[in-house]
Amino acid sequence: MLDKIKHIYEHKYKMLAIFPVILLVLALLQIGIQTYTTGDFLNRGVSLKGGSTITLNAESVNIQELELSLQEAFPEGEISVRTLTAAGRVTGLAIDSAFQERPTIDKVLQSLEETVDLQQSEYNVEIVGAALGASFFRQAGLALLFSFVLMAIVVLLYFRLWIPSLAVIVCAFSDIVVTMAIFNLTGVRLSTAGVAAFLMLIGYSIDTDILLTSRVLHRKEGTVMSRIYSSISTGLTMTITTLAVVAVALIFVQSETIRQIMLIIMIGMIVDMIMTWIQNVAILRLYLEKKNRMN
Repeated sequence: MLDKIKHIYEHKYKMLAIFPVILLVLALLQIGIQTYTTGDFLNRGVSLKGGSTITLNAESVNIQELELSLQEAFPEGEISVRTLTAAGRVTGLAIDSAFQERPTIDKVLQSLEETVDLQQSEYNVEIVGAALGASFFRQAGLALLFSFVLMAIVVLLYFRLWIPSLAVIVCAFSDIVVTMAIFNLTGVRLSTAGVAAFLMLIGYSIDTDILLTSRVLHRKEGTVMSRIYSSISTGLTMTITTLAVVAVALIFVQSETIRQIMLIIMIGMIVDMIMTWIQNVAILRLYLEKKNRMN
């Protein structure tokens, strides 16, 4: 079985390269449909879109029942309920909604008072205006764009070869786009912490691509495939180690902020394995084959 997989990987790499392309096309399609239907290419949370967050000192409330009750009462508010934790213990709840007007928020509070026997001293209301949320999102988007552009410049200056450099950049782009699409499908709303995770993902994604490209182009010993397998051994060790840490964090850490960061990194690292070891390998092999024919 292993020999058959190895044979396909070595001799059918052009056919395998179709899979990352299909993934990228599907991701762009998902983002396009979401943008058309919702106006946003990502599921933005309160901190990036504007809205309100009601924090409760409630520990023994059924979150699913409360969220369902509020969504039925206020279907236009995009309401979600999440837990707040400290030292691994649930200390309260946070109700995020798209509401920014105080009268509407007061109606939500009234509904909460009836549902969870809420007292005025047991809650806190924070409102983020639409303009402020849009400003946060715009600045985060610019930070992501500038990071990607600077990464591309560094890669071009390092390799000084257009096709291998573009292969690294395309793989990083594919990783980010596919991760965004999968993240949208999870239904989780992106916060400022999630934007930081995407910034981290740019670094993670090009790490393995640069490892692969450097070994294949700069090392002269062995065959091209032996250098690729050497890169895979090192790269997968790095990726699996990171995924193990991320998995532990997802299981044991209760902070929603950290869990969102870990979720994005986990999705991105899995996608990166496909983009690096299938897509980038195929581009590099095609580039070297063409170069050898010309020589």
